[in-house]
Amino acid sequence: MTTTTEPRYTRADFQSDQEVKWCPGCGDYTILASVQNLLATLDFDREKHVFVSGIGCSSRFPYYMNTYGIHSIHGRAPAVATGVALANPDLTVWVITGDGDALSIGGNHIIHALRRNVNLKVLLFNNQIYGLTKGQYSPTSETGKKTKTSPMGSLDYPFSPVSLALGAEATFVARTIDMDRDHTTKILEAAYEHHGTAFIEIYQNCNVFNDKAFQLLTGREVRDTNRIYLEPGERIVFGENNEMGVVLGIDGAKIVRVEDVGLDAIQVHDPTRPNPGIAFALSRLSHGPTGPTPIGIFRNVQRDTYGDLLRAQIEQAKDRNKATSIADLVEQHGTWTIE
Repeated sequence: MTTTTEPRYTRADFQSDQEVKWCPGCGDYTILASVQNLLATLDFDREKHVFVSGIGCSSRFPYYMNTYGIHSIHGRAPAVATGVALANPDLTVWVITGDGDALSIGGNHIIHALRRNVNLKVLLFNNQIYGLTKGQYSPTSETGKKTKTSPMGSLDYPFSPVSLALGAEATFVARTIDMDRDHTTKILEAAYEHHGTAFIEIYQNCNVFNDKAFQLLTGREVRDTNRIYLEPGERIVFGENNEMGVVLGIDGAKIVRVEDVGLDAIQVHDPTRPNPGIAFALSRLSHGPTGPTPIGIFRNVQRDTYGDLLRAQIEQAKDRNKATSIADLVEQHGTWTIE
């Protein structure tokens, strides 16, 4: 991360004059503070950050950032952000979205932004519920979830956002938790440094419509038992005394007792593997926060971004056609005058 000895900014520089209107106790407050604190440490012009959101509780985020921002339309934030990033490659473009906004009406947009490797930082706030519209089940709600739109229990099988992102070949995929400020900051910092699409799922508590959905990962007495921290170059162990670990087999990743297999058999985490297969296997260790759940960076690889390839293609076309600008290139062929 590029920093200066004396920071150019403080968190206050990134706080807008708008009153923050989330429910008291909402996890969005913590995420907002984590993002503002991170940006204050960067030697990067405040005016070059752009926050683009869709619709939902999380999508109020741009109002509270003293940066450029766009509160766009439902599910379409990745499309709008793609336009911003391609037209202005010097900007850092952040997409703020929720599990409903991104994975329901916006499902098509999110997967194509990921596979194209557009230079975006996507923060998906996952509270496993529709909060803004008052508590309907969402694409990440567990099967059997009883809500106003599923009074007998949801019949849908939920998405795993991390698995979805890995399946779309996203070059940076991570998961963190709203209440773990230190971990969230570390993941945000790594995403900022990544050139390409960085996708972060953030487990975010909705204390009004889905309170304690992540209790197994946040409760003081159980979190050490259920958080599987993914640390590059380290064996994947967890538990109060690191007595549990993860191994790979023909059926994918599974959890074992370390003493039963020996430490050498435990998987060493490497998010830089070109093939996302092992990262995907790790993402299937849990299908939601219902037991031991991996958090951290699943994948972090480099691939040409869509913007870099597009600009190179434009220059190639200009050279081939002896054009001096895009307008000149467009007007050379396929135009005619109607009398």
